[in-house]
Amino acid sequence: MASSRLFLLCLAGLVFVSEASPVGSGEPKCPLMVKVLDVVQGIPAVNVGVKVFKKAADENWEPFASGKTSEFGELHGLTTDEKLVEGIYKVELDTKSYWKSLGFSPFHEYAEVVTAESGHRHYTIMALLSPCTYSTTALISGPKEC
Repeated sequence: MASSRLFLLCLAGLVFVSEASPVGSGEPKCPLMVKVLDVVQGIPAVNVGVKVFKKAADENWEPFASGKTSEFGELHGLTTDEKLVEGIYKVELDTKSYWKSLGFSPFHEYAEVVTAESGHRHYTIMALLSPCTYSTTALISGPKEC
C-alpha cells in the first residue's frame, strides 16, 4: 500500500515537472521559475509566498525578489538574466501560511532551497508539499521563456 502511494506521488511529480513553458515565443527570458504542488489535494498550490535572497559578502541574506504562486502554482518573472549574477541564492516558500489557510497545522515554517549561480543558466525550482513534509527538485537548463 505504501509503495503504491509513493508511486502515485512520484507520478504526480513527473506530470508536474513535464508542464514546462513554451520556448521560442519571443517573450522576455525567465531565469528563475518556481512551481509548487499540493500533494494532499493533488492540485497546484495557489498563493504560496515565495521569497528569494542573495548571500552578501558579509554572509547575511539580502532580499532579492518575492511574489506569490498563481492559480497554476507557478511564479514567473522573479528576476532577469542581468540581475541573476554569480552568487549564492536562497528560495524560501511560506508553507506555514499556505497550510494554515487550508485549516492544517503544519510541521514546517517554510521550505527552502539554497543554490549557487555560476553562469547564465535557468532554474525551475519545484516543490511537492504536504503539511508534514516537502520535497524539492530543480531543473537547470539554458534560457526558457516566461
